[in-house]
Amino acid sequence: MAIALAFATAPLAQAQQAQNWPAKPVTVVVNFAAGGAADQLARIVGAPLQDALGQPVVIDNKGGAGGNLGGEFVAKAKPDGYTLLMSSGGMVSINPHIYPKLPFDPGKDLAPVAAVARVPFYLVVRADSPVKDFKGLVADLKAHPGKRSFASPGNGSSPHLAGEMLTSQTGTSAIHVPYRGAAPALTDLIGGQVDFLFDPGISLQYVKSGKLRMLAVASLRRAPLVPDVPTLDELGLKGFDADAVFGFYAPAGTPRPVGERLNAEINRILAQPAVKERIVAIGNVPLPMTPAEFGHKGGEDFRRLGALIRERGIKAD
Repeated sequence: MAIALAFATAPLAQAQQAQNWPAKPVTVVVNFAAGGAADQLARIVGAPLQDALGQPVVIDNKGGAGGNLGGEFVAKAKPDGYTLLMSSGGMVSINPHIYPKLPFDPGKDLAPVAAVARVPFYLVVRADSPVKDFKGLVADLKAHPGKRSFASPGNGSSPHLAGEMLTSQTGTSAIHVPYRGAAPALTDLIGGQVDFLFDPGISLQYVKSGKLRMLAVASLRRAPLVPDVPTLDELGLKGFDADAVFGFYAPAGTPRPVGERLNAEINRILAQPAVKERIVAIGNVPLPMTPAEFGHKGGEDFRRLGALIRERGIKAD
């Protein structure tokens, strides 16, 4: 699947409107619960974007249905640049595979505007877990087939797929427990309701405070914030890559000048040292891209993750 670069070549009247954009507040819909990676990235970028645009940037969390509620809201919004989506790339690369009757087509109805960050996933357990390292986790899963559980921000989310990759490549099994967002999933891991979690970065403070133990990074490259933590690829799961790219989307048909300005402003913001530091501090990696590059990445992930989804028989709730 190719992700549509669905900005409109605006007729004269729309082009003139685009020149005056923005003339009112811009709403950024975050399609997951407050406190998760998408929410944090939206707020990190939203404040300087407000300054750059000269209009308020309002963050509106619309979680649910694996991000589809917020995605549909934006896909069906007026394509005038005043309603944007901040989402994991899973909206276009994963959801079409597991929700066969979506009321919108993410690849056609959402235009990629600007990537914000590569989000590595961190494999964590409670500090009081008998599992001390990744080798110990695999041994524990093999000793208790189907008895251990892992949390995720939702069925079909990138952390869910990371868990499926792990069990597939290690020949083990575990119960998947989906939540409505990364924050509640993390809360239940800390509370002892689940055994492990692939987390998008919000667990780092609890690792530092000693409540959680980090076993590995689910990327091909080590994470800048924890350079001493090995990747799963290094630990023997060759080619293990569960990274997600989070970024901004607009309704298809949004005037091209609006999309191009948003991309330029967001990339300029991502180059600011203070913004870089805040993104790295939550365990993510700033990742400026053109709309075409962002769309191409979505298409690549659509094909790669689709194969895993079919192999594991992952379906929507």
